[in-house]
Amino acid sequence: MDRVSTAAEQNPSKNAGALRVASVNLNGIRAAYKRGMADWLADRDIDILTLQEVRAPDAIVRELLGDDWHILHAEAEAKGRAGVAIASRQAPTATRDHIGEDYFKTSGRWVEADFDIDGKTLTVVSAYVHSGEVDTPKQDDKFRFLDVMTHRLPALKASSDHVLVTGDLNVGHTERDIKNWKGNVKRSGFLPTERAYFDRFFGEEIGFHDVARQLAGDVDGPYTWWSWRGQAFDNDTGWRIDYHMATPDLAAIAGNAVVDRAPTYASRFSDHAPLVIDYQF
Repeated sequence: MDRVSTAAEQNPSKNAGALRVASVNLNGIRAAYKRGMADWLADRDIDILTLQEVRAPDAIVRELLGDDWHILHAEAEAKGRAGVAIASRQAPTATRDHIGEDYFKTSGRWVEADFDIDGKTLTVVSAYVHSGEVDTPKQDDKFRFLDVMTHRLPALKASSDHVLVTGDLNVGHTERDIKNWKGNVKRSGFLPTERAYFDRFFGEEIGFHDVARQLAGDVDGPYTWWSWRGQAFDNDTGWRIDYHMATPDLAAIAGNAVVDRAPTYASRFSDHAPLVIDYQF
């Protein structure tokens, strides 16, 4: 499959040798499980699951996911906020629980896990970039985090055979990524200064690929987040702010990309939909 599908279409089966990676902002893992996340997870044959906005103690995360997963979880120091995790069927060879700057050490916004795949190292990241708010300290923290990413991404690229950064990055990169982009150019999430970071991430300087965009082509969306309020979900007035960012050789083997958009508003387990992509090793 050479484009990004939605869950309304038939989910493709996973080919032999493929590694299926799913990323989703849960808007709270306990709430997501109450709304049916376990049923979704049971049917998707996922090898690596990256989670953002987990918002729960480590014991709860492990209880809900169960014993079949190896779990790396960075709980935020601020209770009930943020939190990121990587759950994998295969045990990682090494893990790191923050982005590398002490200011963000306990923020619960970045974890890294290394995996041995056919003798090569694959580094997977689960990231949750700040939502931000213009002209507030929240926006200052968002820019500071994006600044750190501009250093961490090249370092990972230099030290690992393959790198995959997944998660809710809270920026729509282009006009194709937001349904109502004209009404959001002065809001956090679509500021020109934020989007410029993504120009660098996906440009020659840093050299990652936006895998979902690469597979979807020059089309609107597919969106991954819709507000709980109003008719945003029913009207598909969404934002594409959940990403798989891959180093070039990894992006070249990506396929079967699906946004698992719930069939109805009532059947959503989060305000985000999972982004599921296969990597054919």
